[in-house]
Amino acid sequence: MQVRISRMQTAGVLLALLCAMTLRVAAQNNEILGEVRFQPDNGAAKSAGVWVDGKYVGYISELKGSKKLLLLPGLHEISVREAGYRSVDQKIEVEPHALQTLRVSLAKDPRAQYPTVSAEIRLSIDPERAAVFVDDQFAGHAHEFGGGGRAMLVSPGKHYIKITLPGYQSFETEIEVRANQKYDIKTQLPKGHETDHESQSRL
Repeated sequence: MQVRISRMQTAGVLLALLCAMTLRVAAQNNEILGEVRFQPDNGAAKSAGVWVDGKYVGYISELKGSKKLLLLPGLHEISVREAGYRSVDQKIEVEPHALQTLRVSLAKDPRAQYPTVSAEIRLSIDPERAAVFVDDQFAGHAHEFGGGGRAMLVSPGKHYIKITLPGYQSFETEIEVRANQKYDIKTQLPKGHETDHESQSRL
């Protein structure tokens, strides 16, 4: 008996094979990754942001469980930063299947300057774990600057605000505030990546 295979059946078989190969490659990649964990030695380190090879990946307290930090084998640059504290920068060698734990203790930065006259910026951001940058300097995470009695203090004048989180499109804006003024920023970050959209133009 002669069996005829339609083009649609052939396409379906090829698609199934392609999916199987993709899953196999993904599984192999996961198997060679190394894990990096952080052990904060003081309160400031718990809320500090983490950068890997110049890219923000999250803050220390959340890099665990489903958000654990998995890296390809090789040399990586790790930077831990918190506003008002000296950053901790180091290079690490990640090995396949290996787990590394980095102890982090942040010290106050004596060069940090705080405005004597200030304005308040209160944030309502979803997700609230997003990182906040003011004039290209890491200021903290959105949840630190929202709610009763919590706000970000900035000097009067123009400021460039960027709010970012891996897996989401960033929010960018420029504001001008006066002394003792209170300013609210509310936004929801759409899921996606920086390459999925053109960043909003500065106001």
